[in-house]
Amino acid sequence: MADTQQSIPQAGRVIRSQLTGIGAYLPRDLISNDELAKRVDTSDAWIRERTGIRQRYLAQPDETCAFMATEAARMALADAGVAAEAVDAVLLATATPDQAFPATAVRVQAAIGAKGFAFDLSAACSGFIYALTVADALIRAGQARNVLVIGSEVYSRIMNWEDRGTCVLFGDGAGAVLLQAGEGDGSHADRGILSAHIHSHGDLGDILYVDGAVGRSDRPGHLVMHGREVFRHAVAKLSETVQQTLVACGLTIADIDWLVPHQANMRIIDGVGRRLGIPAEKVVVTVDQHANTSAASVPLALHAAYTDGRVKRGQLIMMEALGGGLTWGSALVRF
Repeated sequence: MADTQQSIPQAGRVIRSQLTGIGAYLPRDLISNDELAKRVDTSDAWIRERTGIRQRYLAQPDETCAFMATEAARMALADAGVAAEAVDAVLLATATPDQAFPATAVRVQAAIGAKGFAFDLSAACSGFIYALTVADALIRAGQARNVLVIGSEVYSRIMNWEDRGTCVLFGDGAGAVLLQAGEGDGSHADRGILSAHIHSHGDLGDILYVDGAVGRSDRPGHLVMHGREVFRHAVAKLSETVQQTLVACGLTIADIDWLVPHQANMRIIDGVGRRLGIPAEKVVVTVDQHANTSAASVPLALHAAYTDGRVKRGQLIMMEALGGGLTWGSALVRF
């Protein structure tokens, strides 16, 4: 645990969780829609029309959840110029861990040589936003100063490859960010996470779930989704949480430089954009390249926009996601 005395800000100052490094990992195996159509009853035109997806990356046996998370974490640390020994906590969001326990996060902690503590967090596709919110709370409470937040998923291992309505939607990968304690004056001009909000609605748990659990050999353990119901709730709930986060900061959608949404489906991304009234050119889209990588999708999209120069220091970035549970949330950060 970090020295809490070092986390006490000067008078008139507040602790902020500053995003100082971004990393990503995509598996070696790139699968186009045409290639997928050789093994599934589908076509490139069918997939593109309904989802906007044109390709996805699928993990090989050696590309485990922990392996991909470790690679993304190392990249984030290198980007921030911070040694692994300085990391106080590793928070890993995943719905596809390598083992029931120990947590995949402790495997990453060991692989990079970090100290402190580590744990997994499960909130399906909202996992990265949930983990980011928890990490921010730990930093503001003085429990940690340097926190790795990772989303890593191998959804290819829970797909029903006979169900073309779901298996075409998902891909594998990992994304990571490093949050570091910094100081601000409490205004929305501060660098760091300005506000974050997470929600869940357990009554809707049966519209998106995995049919299986440890020790249940009578169930296949495949992802099951009622797409129309998910779409109906996603657009409304994501729009609402983004507005909630903006109101908390006294800002409007016009103040946002970039919306980095969960990359589930182009129709959902477009629907949220229209409801919020944000121009399409201010929305980061990678669903066409990566498909839906669940908890990895937001950090992967953020990394893509960062490396190609769109996302710049000082800009306001809104991130949002919704997943099984239902769970959803948003976070606003001045990068």
